[in-house]
Amino acid sequence: MFEPEKNAEIIDRIKYLMREMGLKQTQLSKRIGVDTSNLSKYMNARMPLSESFINRLVVNMGVNKQWLIDGTDTPFEKTPVHIDSNQSQMMLLNGAVAAGGAGTPVYDIDATAGTADRRTELFDNDHIVGWVNLPAISPDCRIVRVSGDSMSPVIYNGDYVAVRKVANMQQIFWGQIYIVTLEDFRVVKYVRRHTDPQMVVLRSENPNYDDMEVLRSDIRDMLLVQHVMHVSTRL
Repeated sequence: MFEPEKNAEIIDRIKYLMREMGLKQTQLSKRIGVDTSNLSKYMNARMPLSESFINRLVVNMGVNKQWLIDGTDTPFEKTPVHIDSNQSQMMLLNGAVAAGGAGTPVYDIDATAGTADRRTELFDNDHIVGWVNLPAISPDCRIVRVSGDSMSPVIYNGDYVAVRKVANMQQIFWGQIYIVTLEDFRVVKYVRRHTDPQMVVLRSENPNYDDMEVLRSDIRDMLLVQHVMHVSTRL
């Protein structure tokens, strides 16, 4: 159990995650396997949070335990999922998707290609080419391909990322990787604080790329990268 002040801070972070992921308490209770009435008691501080409850959130929601407890680090750890070239081909080329497809949808689109004018078409159902059912990846995510080497070696050219749309772009998980849509292009970058609160820094992993400084008001859309799937071409 945690001290009352720590308990309240953790509850605030859980509520924040629920808002960002668009989850109601009934949906969260089902996802993490906790009785609805007990979850209500946790969320209203009528019952102290337990280590078991925290671990359920970590395992079933992919939440970074350090962030959940202390508010440090980042909310979601980048969990690499390795798939070989044969799995990649099956995932993308066994393509016709039935209406009742289960799992996380895979889109035959490049996350770093296109412009802001096409952002509403990014996740059109016509672009779904398959579904992935992996325990670590929420069906609320969407899986897209990334091109370029600006984020190597965290994300290689041709890798896939599982992303989730950000509900409130004013609340940024600093230091996390996002797909950021600007007026003329989309990029996959770390989003870092700027000394000017009206701006953000878009940073690459590859040191050969310079930082980009952009106005927050120029950002059209943001998708949080929750998982990176490295495609191995080794036989």
